[in-house]
Amino acid sequence: MNWINNLVRPKIQGILKKRDVPDNLWVKCPQSGQMVFYKDLLANQFVVPGSEYHMRMGAQDRLKSLFDEGQYDPVMVGEVPVDPLNFKDEKRYVDRLKAAREDTKLDDAVLVGEGRLNELFVVAAAQDFKFMGGSLGMAAGQAIVTGMMRAVSKHAPFILFSASGGARMQEGILSLMQMPRTTVAVQQLREAGLPYVVVLTDPTTGGVTASYAMLGDIHIAEPGALICFAGPRVIEQTIREQLPEGFQRAEYLLEHGMVDMVVHRHQLRDTLSRVCRMLMGQAELVTEVTASQEAQAGDGAGSMNGHAVPEGMIAAGASDKAGDGDVVEAEPVDDQDKVDPARFAAAGGQSDDGSAASETSQFEDDGSVIDGSSK
Repeated sequence: MNWINNLVRPKIQGILKKRDVPDNLWVKCPQSGQMVFYKDLLANQFVVPGSEYHMRMGAQDRLKSLFDEGQYDPVMVGEVPVDPLNFKDEKRYVDRLKAAREDTKLDDAVLVGEGRLNELFVVAAAQDFKFMGGSLGMAAGQAIVTGMMRAVSKHAPFILFSASGGARMQEGILSLMQMPRTTVAVQQLREAGLPYVVVLTDPTTGGVTASYAMLGDIHIAEPGALICFAGPRVIEQTIREQLPEGFQRAEYLLEHGMVDMVVHRHQLRDTLSRVCRMLMGQAELVTEVTASQEAQAGDGAGSMNGHAVPEGMIAAGASDKAGDGDVVEAEPVDDQDKVDPARFAAAGGQSDDGSAASETSQFEDDGSVIDGSSK
């Protein structure tokens, strides 16, 4: 009897028992309907292999894919009041925060980290849309400001991955105040001469778009990302007109000058590295200009990023671009091809080949060209 109870029955129950299968073992592509194994999707940076559809990434996966070997140091963010308004709708706000933290393993919607990007030290922040829609609250705003101030103290570029539905209604006006707070922090980056690069991911909407997400030096968007203040459905219901296809998507915004480039996720890391190095090179060149050099800059001085630059520095930069000591000379012109103002005037407004002179310009005695309307 003991043999049947202790050995046979457990084996039978193990065969008949339904095995637990993770809900995310297979992921369906929203665009093509293709089923993709989750581990394959993770290895491909959440880009569906067949359709190249860019799925949403969590904040932790974002930072791991950015930094060298996926290694970075989290930046500690100061504590803020958890529920300043004691807000409650269908659920208490504190309960929603607790559920979001358990689901994402994050303290709030923004994760800040620092590390190396192709050997260049950078500070980066990523918003997680799974944390209450990536909404901007006091904690998220504090994280953005802390990350930017960390970049200023470390003299490093700041990279932001935006993904948000806008301001967090459970914090009311305190949430909206994060918009000017983050804007002031962006200004601190600019005064320090440091790059601020924004990567707009799907979706970036509402107050986040209206503040720090559109204040970067360079705006890079992922393919197909929704980027807007008010969504297309709201706009259609307001104006009662059909919007064009792809309206407010990354490619549409690139065509209309709202973003600088649309970059595939697999090329994003190298693109960010090149952009940051280029902007940091300019920033370092400006910081080398001391106060005494600015005072000595005379009529031949130029400017770079709003700072006075001595003539010698500009000449040195120009020679570097021309090559190692190479001198660019003008191409020689035959005498018959040169313009003789005296001969042109003697011909009564006719050129050597008999064609009429331009009605809007004429030659001065010294060979300069002036506008006929202003003479």
